[in-house]
Amino acid sequence: MKNLNDLHKELVSIDGRGYKAYKQLEGMYEFNDYILSIDHVQGDSFASPSKVRIIVDQNIAKIPGGLLDKKYKSIAVQDYITRLFYKNINIFSKKVFGSGKSGLISISKCPQEILNRTSIIIDEKSIQARIDVGFPARGRSVLAKELEKILFEFLPKIIEASLIYNNIDKNKLINQIKLVEDQEFIRTELNKKNLVAFVANGSILPRESGISTKPLKDGRAFYSPKTLEVKFDLPNRGEIKGMGIPKGITLIVGGGYHGKSTLLRGLELGVYNHIEGDGREFVITDDTALKVRAEDGRVIHNNDISLFINNLPNKKDTKKFFSENASGSTSQASNIIEGMESGTKTFLIDEDTSATNFMIRDEIMQKLVSREKEPITPFIEIVKSLYEQKGISTIIVVGSSGDYFDIADNVIQMDSYEAKDVTNEAKALSSGKILERIKEKNISIDVNLNRIVKNGSIENGYKGVKIKTLGMDGLSINKENIDLRAVEQIVDSEQVNAIGEIMKWAEDNIIDGKKTLIEITDSIMEYISKEGLLKINEIKGGHGNLAMPRRQEIMGAFNRFRNLVISK
Repeated sequence: MKNLNDLHKELVSIDGRGYKAYKQLEGMYEFNDYILSIDHVQGDSFASPSKVRIIVDQNIAKIPGGLLDKKYKSIAVQDYITRLFYKNINIFSKKVFGSGKSGLISISKCPQEILNRTSIIIDEKSIQARIDVGFPARGRSVLAKELEKILFEFLPKIIEASLIYNNIDKNKLINQIKLVEDQEFIRTELNKKNLVAFVANGSILPRESGISTKPLKDGRAFYSPKTLEVKFDLPNRGEIKGMGIPKGITLIVGGGYHGKSTLLRGLELGVYNHIEGDGREFVITDDTALKVRAEDGRVIHNNDISLFINNLPNKKDTKKFFSENASGSTSQASNIIEGMESGTKTFLIDEDTSATNFMIRDEIMQKLVSREKEPITPFIEIVKSLYEQKGISTIIVVGSSGDYFDIADNVIQMDSYEAKDVTNEAKALSSGKILERIKEKNISIDVNLNRIVKNGSIENGYKGVKIKTLGMDGLSINKENIDLRAVEQIVDSEQVNAIGEIMKWAEDNIIDGKKTLIEITDSIMEYISKEGLLKINEIKGGHGNLAMPRRQEIMGAFNRFRNLVISK
């Protein structure tokens, strides 16, 4: 291994040469308190920045083992240090001269959610930070003195302030660990209390704007109706009270702009833990919960949607339904079935983003168009059986149809962001006709979820798999785009990075033409749980820009990949 003096000499030797001279810097260099590993040098100053690792021995970093002895605690620590490193980049790095991405130093920019990511990895031996650095250039000529500033002046200060335990604000770090410990406690207790979600009293659910995830200043705090109030005795914060949403069917009703969708959005993101100050720290949802919606134009791969759709005029098989351009109703039906396939135990649905003919078919329309002429069995007639036969709960935002009162177990009204339990009032208004229709149909929830994925589907004739991430909107695999805009619980583009790497890894290691999508996903999750997210790619030094998606988002990407081949 080379040392910092060797690095200095090499910088002097390449100053002013063509940009490709930077390539000879690749390698590991021992500094006084850490190792600098230059794993990949960018092709020119306008290309993606160079990949650099900082490795600090635990004898120097001294991160206490007691802060890392459980998985959720390790994730909390790594998240905290990633945020701290990001903050210190802005404090200690200065502008350097150069074109393109010259002087850029970056690490993952974490959202409000706490995710398992690869930017910081800590074990009993070391703490590693994976960062991007823009090597400076004038045009396409090396500016070695500017890179020297970054590597010998800026980075040491950032490292000292971010990766050495004695220099970290220990109280803030320990408070984050305690917060996550309390969040995880509630998450494990939900099932014991027969709940699918919890919203703590005092939570701030509204956001600053439609494009901001930060809490609305002076936003109205949420408080539970007394009839739905539950309490938890947390390991660190002690007693906490709030609204418990029981298993079963829950409606969220109310006028427009009164907070219905805001509450549902909080529940959607309650599958993740949140940082202090987010306002939704103690909005905790069953972590399998899935938001589903209509998704016109999506592909459907031989999915069994016969629970909802049968007897199509064109005689198309709905037990193995395929469509390159699905309608609102067939796409939403497929999303429900795929949710069941992914192991979801709670569906989250907003009437505003649903297909009307999928959600409901009222009495008057049934009189005009006979049952024999209508191929769709609406969700309102299925949702009760989903819970009774499969234990799958549903939370639905409803604003226009009181027919859902018939099948609801609980009805919550949002009135100027105040939650009210109006279950009794709603039941008094219900007609009972939906229950009669359900009884007549004697619905059995029996769908085929065992779809086998053909090997070669991901590669699709190409030599290898090339991945390009399109922010949170989707990704491209071998020039075929996967639209993930309707997969609404993705919160970080680095989750999309990880999904792309996972699909490539699955193609290379798991997909054999015999396994079902469920079995493939189980193998993926087991491998990552055992080996870590870092192991799913072959990038030298490891990909530092990955964040862990849930199995629901992984399967959602597979299902939306148009080149995927599902055996019939």
